[in-house]
Amino acid sequence: MSSRASTMEAFLDAAEQLLIRVGHAGVTTRALAAEAGANHGLVHYYFGSMEDLMVRVLERFTDRLIERQRALYAADTPFIEKWRTAMRHMDTDLESGYQKVWLELQALAWNRPDLRKRVARVTHRWRKVLTEAFTKAMQEYGIDSSRFPVEAMVALVATFNQGMILERHVSIVDGHRELLEVIDRWLQVKEEGKAR
Repeated sequence: MSSRASTMEAFLDAAEQLLIRVGHAGVTTRALAAEAGANHGLVHYYFGSMEDLMVRVLERFTDRLIERQRALYAADTPFIEKWRTAMRHMDTDLESGYQKVWLELQALAWNRPDLRKRVARVTHRWRKVLTEAFTKAMQEYGIDSSRFPVEAMVALVATFNQGMILERHVSIVDGHRELLEVIDRWLQVKEEGKAR
């Protein structure tokens, strides 16, 4: 890896850690450079702006997790097991800090249309993975896609996940376990129906 590439990676790693620890408002060029152990002038030289660097952090982190999700849904296991694993990932993603990075950058994008487009592209990539997985699962379970369009099911799951993520970051977990148990029981019925 070249010196430039190594320094850029150090900045991305540093930004990721600072977003998790102090949030976007606490990330300054000097704090970033100190965390990365590099010259603060290189931040703008390599990335153009702090906002661009932040979105690159999100894109890099998301690339890793989307590969994990693709591998999960491509596995030769029943959909219910994939679903359970995906829901456990919500806990590990909370611990890893990814969710905090995601929430911080969503908030940053609310007032910046150029960033909003990039964050929307990341969201679209996540939904594409879910759409592919849900399309197959709904066919296997015999769910009528004219009554329950796959896009609607993906939107439902994406938004309830986002709601749980938001609530968990302020220590609200009321009803989360119960909701996941209801979905799990419904999937279990569908899995048993498929077996018959």
